[in-house]
Amino acid sequence: MNILFMGTPHFAVPSLEALIAAGHTVCGVFSQPDKPVGRHQNQLQLTPVKECALAHGIPVFQPVKLRDGTALAQIRALEPDLIVVAAYGRILPQEILDVPSMGCINVHSSLLPKYRGAAPINWAILNGEKETGVTIMYMAAALDAGDVISQVRTAIGPNEAAPELTARLAEIGGKLLVEAVAGIEARTASRTPQDESAVTLAPMLSKELSPMDFTRPAQALHDQVRGLLPWPAAVTAVAGIRCKVFKTAPEDGMGQPGRVLEAGSNGILVACGENSALRLLEIQPDGKKAMAAADFLRGHPLKSGDIL
Repeated sequence: MNILFMGTPHFAVPSLEALIAAGHTVCGVFSQPDKPVGRHQNQLQLTPVKECALAHGIPVFQPVKLRDGTALAQIRALEPDLIVVAAYGRILPQEILDVPSMGCINVHSSLLPKYRGAAPINWAILNGEKETGVTIMYMAAALDAGDVISQVRTAIGPNEAAPELTARLAEIGGKLLVEAVAGIEARTASRTPQDESAVTLAPMLSKELSPMDFTRPAQALHDQVRGLLPWPAAVTAVAGIRCKVFKTAPEDGMGQPGRVLEAGSNGILVACGENSALRLLEIQPDGKKAMAAADFLRGHPLKSGDIL
C-alpha cells in the first residue's frame, strides 16, 4: 500500500519504522519545519521523523502552512492510498483528509475518548491515572474525534515519568499501527464511534502548571513532577533558590505543609497535605545542572523545621 506518513517528534519514529519494516511503500513524509538551535539560533535541528525518513531515502516535506494549496498539491502528486499521522502537530484540513482513497488514520497516545489533544501522556500522569494506552483511529475534522479502529491498554508505573511512558507508548503504537493498516488493506478494520459523553481533554502544557503547592497530597505532587517532564517541569524554592524538581517519592508524614521534616543524604522530606510527605530526590537549581537533592544540601544546608 502507498502510504504518506506525517509526524514530527521521537514518539512518531517507531510508527514510521514499523511501516517500513512491514514492507509498505512510504511515498513521502510530512514533518514540522526544523527548529533553530544553539546560542545564536543559527543552526537547524532536524526533527526526529525527518532524520528517520532521510536515513531510509524517503522524500520529506515541511510546509509552514497546510491551507494555502501547496501542501495539498504535493499530497495529491504523491497519490497515497492512506495517510498515517503520529504526533504531527498540525490539524489536517478536510481537503487533505479527502485525498487518500483508504482514508487517514492517527496514532494517538491515550485511550480515546479520554485525553483528546496535544498532551495526553502528560495529563494522564498529572491526573493520577493508573493506566493509559494507544488508540488507532480514523481521522475526522474535529480534534481526535474519529472512529476507533483499535486500542491497547497499559498500566502506568507508580514512578514512571512522561518521557519513559512516551517511549513505551511509541513502541506499542508502532506495533498496533501495523496491525491496523493490515486490517484496512484487507477491508476488515472495524470502526467504533467514540462516546462523546466520555470525552476529556489534554491541552498543551504551560509554565502555569509548574509551581508546587505543598498543601496538596504528596501523591498529587509526585504525579505533577512526573507529568511535567521534560517541560515545563514542576518548580519550588529550596533554601530560597528556585529549583526544577525532577524526581520525588511520596511517603507518610505529618507536619505543616511545606515544612522540612528531614534533610540529608536521603534527600529532602517535605510535609504535604492530608498527612503525607514528599521526598525530593533530584532537583535543578536555576543556572545549574540537575543534581541529587543531597548534593544540593552540601552548599545550601536545610534543617528540620525550615519552610520551603
